[in-house]
Amino acid sequence: MAVIGSGPAGFYTAYKVMAKIENSVVDMYEHLPVPFGLVRFGVAPDHPEVKNCQDKFEEVAESPRFNFIGNISIGDHEAALPLRTLLPHYDAILFAYGASRDRTLGIPGEDNLKGIYSARAFVGWYNGLPEYSDLAPDLTQGEEAVIVGQGNVALDVARILLQDPSSLKSTDITSNAIETLQKSKVKRVRVVGRRGPLQAAFTIKEVRELMKLPPVAFHPVDKSLIPADIKSLPRPTRRIMEVLQKGSAASVSTAPKSWSLDFCLSPTTFNPTATSQNQLGSVSFARTTLDPSPFNLQAKAKIRSEVIDLPASLAFRSIGYKSEGLPGFSELGIPFDDRLGVIPNDHLGRVLDNEGWSDSNSAKLIPGFYCAGWVKRGPTGVIASTMDDAFSTAESIRMDWDGHLPFLNEGNGSGLGWEGVKEDAEKRGCRRVSWQDWKKIDAVEKAAGQNKGKEREKFTKVEDMLAVLD
Repeated sequence: MAVIGSGPAGFYTAYKVMAKIENSVVDMYEHLPVPFGLVRFGVAPDHPEVKNCQDKFEEVAESPRFNFIGNISIGDHEAALPLRTLLPHYDAILFAYGASRDRTLGIPGEDNLKGIYSARAFVGWYNGLPEYSDLAPDLTQGEEAVIVGQGNVALDVARILLQDPSSLKSTDITSNAIETLQKSKVKRVRVVGRRGPLQAAFTIKEVRELMKLPPVAFHPVDKSLIPADIKSLPRPTRRIMEVLQKGSAASVSTAPKSWSLDFCLSPTTFNPTATSQNQLGSVSFARTTLDPSPFNLQAKAKIRSEVIDLPASLAFRSIGYKSEGLPGFSELGIPFDDRLGVIPNDHLGRVLDNEGWSDSNSAKLIPGFYCAGWVKRGPTGVIASTMDDAFSTAESIRMDWDGHLPFLNEGNGSGLGWEGVKEDAEKRGCRRVSWQDWKKIDAVEKAAGQNKGKEREKFTKVEDMLAVLD
């Protein structure tokens, strides 16, 4: 089996397939020289316990039946491997490559004002993702920041902006990010959503952590959006309401920094300052009402005519990620749902033809192709839910294999895996990074981190990673 992507979805599926199908061999393709995807580049540096799943992934990778094929992109550009070159050499291909784009708001000012960033880019930047190593966010233009969106990523961004950068120095955050955060002038962060507290997407762990951040104060939530009697709410929602009602120990009147959750606001425009047409000065929001009521967990936001302006020299868009189809999909008849950002599948990981894919009666399976993680179900959930999802895909693969269902090449493939692909890859100028190569990069990062009293100092450029191997 070839696995495209080396994040949790790819590793957990590989782990289960290797455990359930005797003598199965997994080749894992990753476009970066380093593995682990969002565990390395998405998890907040002050949440090291979330990265403990890497221990399991290391265990998987040490198996003689596992091959890491890093630094090789699947695509049709120069120094990439076209997807079709893999097909003759594998029985199955698993797509587990996550979501590489972020959703945009599509409102005036979003693309041409300085001070507006994607939360995905900002998180990638402070976590050392090469794609965003040159982001250079300017946190010095003013004291007010607005984050559009109220998921856990939005709260991660707020926490990184508000906490004392010296408390992050022992983590694996990049040194460049620490230097930038030390110069930050941000003192007030608004985390803004279209709906109310009962419908917000964040979880209790993240909101509680922000409430306890010293010495940061929380502006109280509009009481009309919280039911008078919260005891009847589902337990997870009730606990969040209790945290919001309690607020922070620090007082807004005396704390040097503060934050708020601003509800029932839908962004309409990003506006420049009075003195510069290039620099963000404020964000306009239309007020919303919640239908059928603020206390309905599935309530929808309806836009009203009233518009308010919130001052902001810095804004982050945090409204979700989106997967894209791989180059070569259409050539091979593999569908992709652009609207949902997923590969059509039977919800158990088997790829379906495009026609009527959501109607299970008319959709047909495409033998040998599977998907797991965000490209299967959309960009939602935490690592634990990704693990469950990956295990369900692995179970589908096992059932199909044990049931002698058709796979790629109907049993007539070369069976060579990477050995069959290698020559083609070399001709195209691809340079493979093996697991042993990654361990060398890993050792150098850890040694560099030790010198600075931190867990590791990540390389933020691909060329620097590869230089270790030269």
